[in-house]
Parts: sequence; structure tokens; C-alpha cells
Amino acid sequence: MPELAEVVYYARQWDAGLGRRIARVHVHPRARVFRGGHADQIAAALTGATYEEALTHGKNMLFRFSGGAWLGGHLGMTGEMLAEAPDYTPQKHDHLVLYTSGVSLVYRDPRMFGLWRLDKGSAPPAWWQPLPPEVLSPQFTAAFVGDFLRRHARSPLKALLLDQSAFAGIGNWMADEALWQLRLHPATPAGKVDAAALRKTLQHITRTAVRTIGRDWSDPPASWLFRHRWKAGGNCPRCGQPLTRGPLRGRTACWCPHCQPEA
Repeated sequence: MPELAEVVYYARQWDAGLGRRIARVHVHPRARVFRGGHADQIAAALTGATYEEALTHGKNMLFRFSGGAWLGGHLGMTGEMLAEAPDYTPQKHDHLVLYTSGVSLVYRDPRMFGLWRLDKGSAPPAWWQPLPPEVLSPQFTAAFVGDFLRRHARSPLKALLLDQSAFAGIGNWMADEALWQLRLHPATPAGKVDAAALRKTLQHITRTAVRTIGRDWSDPPASWLFRHRWKAGGNCPRCGQPLTRGPLRGRTACWCPHCQPEA
């Protein structure tokens, strides 16, 4: 599933439609991404509306339209947003296309693991309000992180970093990167971790990822684990030793046994 910076990138793909009126809507009414029967409601509410704003929060997206219409959800594993020509012809996996005079805004999802819904109102919908603090927000404090770590003191840190109730938008590669930069083994108990150091590292990774991946899909620095973790046989960019990959509570972790020894 796309992580925080990838979600920012995809949301920005619809920027070409900001301020434009939606002339017509193409929607696949039986696509699983519109769970709860929202497909027809989306088409009706967005036709004639103006696209006004894109918001992201972790792995969630929310698009605001005139008339109090909000299109919200997440991309799942294979969803993506695209901007195409105004006369664009929908492809097989294009489940939603918003046509304007200058651009077509497309949502594509081959495996349909995404989820989208329509809400109406002058403020963001109720499900958006209780989302946890974003990593770069003032509310994401060392105290907030420390409290969460203490409440899950025996949990392996890698698994805990994927918990979206506290670490919104952090996914597999960002968690591995944080552990590598902190020189912590993925199985390190959360209760033994310095909350302030973890917060600082997560914020640094997030800022850099948004400036690179989130802006134009470019890679973070070559000195990071990021560029070396994807394929078997990679070496640690810090010490040059072979990287290790293995399962941890159902998710694959990548780490350097030399730089991140298990305590």
C-alpha cells in the first residue's frame, strides 16, 4: 500500500484540475472500491461541481468539491491518480474519471483494494476528524510517541511502526529506514526505544520523502537504506555488509545485521 510520500505524490496528480468544473463523470458502479453503493452518489454529486482542494493524512486522501461534496478514501495496494487529456477514453481499470474542459482526472486500480466514499457537508467528514496526529504536525510530540511505546512496550518496534493508529502513513520501507538510521534491530522491544530520537528520525525521513518522492517520484538520498533494500543481495550503504530480510509478524523486514544487531 502506498506510504505517506507516495500518497502526497498521487494527490498532486489531480492539481491540474484545481478550480475546474466537472463536466461529466465516468464511474464503474459495480467496482469494489465504491463499497456501500457510493458510485451513483459520487457521479451525481460531482457532476457540475468545481474541484477545490486535495488533502492527505497518512495513507488517506480527501478531495473537496463545491457544494459541500467530499470524495475520500485510500489507494489500496495498486491504486493511482492520473491527469489525462480532456478527451481521454477510460481504460479497463479506470474506475472513476472526472472530465473537465482542460483535463481528465483518473482513478485507476487494477486489483481494487482501494476504498472510496462520498460525504456531504461544510467541514471534512466525521471519519477524517479522529485520525491520529500526522508525523510532521505539532501534535506528534515525543510525549505522544513515548506514551504509545510504553503502552506497547513488549511489541517489536518494526511491527509497531506500522500501526496506523499512531504512525499515520508509515509503511514498510519507512519503518525499515527509521530502524536502520537509528541502528535498531527490527525486533527491538518498543519499551527500550528513545521516543525523542524515534520522533526526530521519523520526521526527518518524512520531510525528505515528501521533498523527493512526494514531489516528482525521485529517490531519497543514496546514503539511505531505501535504494538498497528492494532486491535480495543488496549491501548496507553504511558498512557494506550484506543486508538481511525476514518475516516479522507477517511483514517482511530488511536490516543490516552488523549495524543493527539483535540485543
